[in-house]
Amino acid sequence: MYSKVLLITWFLISISAGNATSQDQYSFSGKRAMEWIEYQCQLGPRTINSVGSKALRDSISSLCHSLDVEFTSMQFQVADPYGSSNLELTNMMISLGPEGGKRLWLGAHYDSRPVCDKEVDPVLAAKPLVGANDGASGVAVLLHLVELLHSAELEYGVDIILFDGEDYGHSGDISGFCLGSRYLARTWNKFGSPLVGYEPIGLILLDMVGEHNLRIPMEYHSISRAPGFTRLVFQRANQLALGAFVPVVGKPVYDDHVPFLDTGLPAVDLIDFDFPQWHTSGDVPAVCSPESLRQVGELVLDICLNPLF
Repeated sequence: MYSKVLLITWFLISISAGNATSQDQYSFSGKRAMEWIEYQCQLGPRTINSVGSKALRDSISSLCHSLDVEFTSMQFQVADPYGSSNLELTNMMISLGPEGGKRLWLGAHYDSRPVCDKEVDPVLAAKPLVGANDGASGVAVLLHLVELLHSAELEYGVDIILFDGEDYGHSGDISGFCLGSRYLARTWNKFGSPLVGYEPIGLILLDMVGEHNLRIPMEYHSISRAPGFTRLVFQRANQLALGAFVPVVGKPVYDDHVPFLDTGLPAVDLIDFDFPQWHTSGDVPAVCSPESLRQVGELVLDICLNPLF
């Protein structure tokens, strides 16, 4: 039954994808990004090594194959911070534009949280997060970008990196968070990595970018440790009259950009951390907005087509 539902859903999404560029190849659709959020949530929890996680990876691989886009699945192991065994994780990379040379990295985490630990009710707290905004929103924006840019003549390459294991940790313990990005930050330029020899100019991370009344400030670590890169991104948002982006210093968030900042790579986290449904059972598609997704997608799309540098 699961396979049948998955195939039907994927068939419907593929039809929509085929129409995504029929009128204006480079017009970002918030409605289309919402479809991607809904699709991910229909798969169920996308926790590490879950059925939903594998189904999402398979769907993304199929999308890239259908668009003749380079897709790489990067499997690896890390020590379980809360157990004696290793965790099996998978990062994904989608490459667009010319090979080699300078490249822009775009990122999001595709895993969902194993528990709704901000719930007061212990029954709800033990359930896995649906993760519509926290996880699925950033992925949705990036997958629609793939649909739009798969055949574009870009000035420099764009690598979309989808991280596993961002939301595995226990509340208040950063050792269990950002597992996929920490691994990649340590290994991306080592022998055997699909990213060896690349020249990344910076990472733009998307996390929790879909809620209604979106307000994205300059996340503290981003503006403190990569001020030039962060300001360029927010200046572009201002030039595009995207009101969701507010050039004030925001809260510090330990997110998938921090491991790359630690290596010296400029990185900016586009995140609205004032999200009432954060880590609760209320993080469902209904709290997300096509207009919010459109603004984020329009910014990143414009940066891909018109480089910051």
